Amino acid sequence: MIGIGLMSGTSADSIDAACVRLEGAPPRLDWELLSFVTLPMDPDLRQQVFAAFRPETGTVDRLCGLNFTLGEAFAQASLEAIRAAGLTPGQVDFIGSHGQTVWHIPPGSGEGVPSTLQLGSPAVIAQRTGVTVVSDFRSRDMAAGGQGAPLVPFVDDLLLRHPTRSRAVQNIGGIGNVTFLPAGEGGGAFGFDTGPGNMLLDRAVEVLTQGQMRCDLDGKMAFAGHVHEDFLQKWMAEEPYFTRQPPKSTGRELFGVQRCQVYLQELAGLSREDILATLTAFTTRSTADAYRRFLPVLPDEVLLCGGGARNPAIAAMLQRELPGSRVGRTEDAGLPGDAKEAVAFAVLGYETMNRRPGNLPAATGASGPVVLGSVTWG
Repeated sequence: MIGIGLMSGTSADSIDAACVRLEGAPPRLDWELLSFVTLPMDPDLRQQVFAAFRPETGTVDRLCGLNFTLGEAFAQASLEAIRAAGLTPGQVDFIGSHGQTVWHIPPGSGEGVPSTLQLGSPAVIAQRTGVTVVSDFRSRDMAAGGQGAPLVPFVDDLLLRHPTRSRAVQNIGGIGNVTFLPAGEGGGAFGFDTGPGNMLLDRAVEVLTQGQMRCDLDGKMAFAGHVHEDFLQKWMAEEPYFTRQPPKSTGRELFGVQRCQVYLQELAGLSREDILATLTAFTTRSTADAYRRFLPVLPDEVLLCGGGARNPAIAAMLQRELPGSRVGRTEDAGLPGDAKEAVAFAVLGYETMNRRPGNLPAATGASGPVVLGSVTWG
């Protein structure tokens, strides 16, 4: 089959689309990346998405319209990826669309009924492209008692396991999540959300530069600053999420705008470089702490992916936190880090189209394997 994988993460800064050729079945999956495109999120659309993140502005009429508007954007990204691969929509078997998460309440969070909501109407995508769409991947896992996240460990286990070296595949998007892969074939893979990724950093940069910048490009401000260890230790000790046993997942509800505002108030008076250095260290400290607490062994290799993999300050600080592990990127294992999440949802869509389970219960806590997603026929 040829499939498109779509991903828009918690940062809501772009839509990633990967066109992937897929053949075979787990545990032997043959795949080839035919094209990968990234479409920046329109600033007005991004503003609408961020309004939906907040209870006071995420009104039902706003969510209703946003669902269809995002569907149009996802359809456009799909068509761009198809064109970039030199194909026509009629040559594509399916589109696997993660959608834009606007709210996620995992089991055990104490925030209400376990549930999840991703927007981006699959009907609009199917109508604009003519291609069958697999969507709403997380809900079925949650219906089976799981967290609905992280789902990517299932794919990491298929594509990135090494015969002799243990690996931690660390995605650093808005939220950080890890997949632990023991060396060799067999079971033992699992994963969970480690905590903050870029979310706090990017929001802090926007506030500190009054909207002139959206990220700490190349980690320059963090590299120029000093990490204030007292704040770091305080935050690590105060947040219950870090000691909660996996399976577990988190999101903007915990490490979003409101939390960033609290931290910025605590750091008031420091230079913006010191603030960014301390927040960057918070991402890497919480990641390394999760490894020491919950992984059976510290990994031989840490493979970074997601937007944070392009931040040298994150890589350098994580290497200092984990001196016994080699910190690299998923490119070292043949999978482009920027495309990895989109490739993952092409793989998950492929499994659904073949009526095979696509979750890893050891990562999500579901009662067992389930076929993920809903299908909207093209």
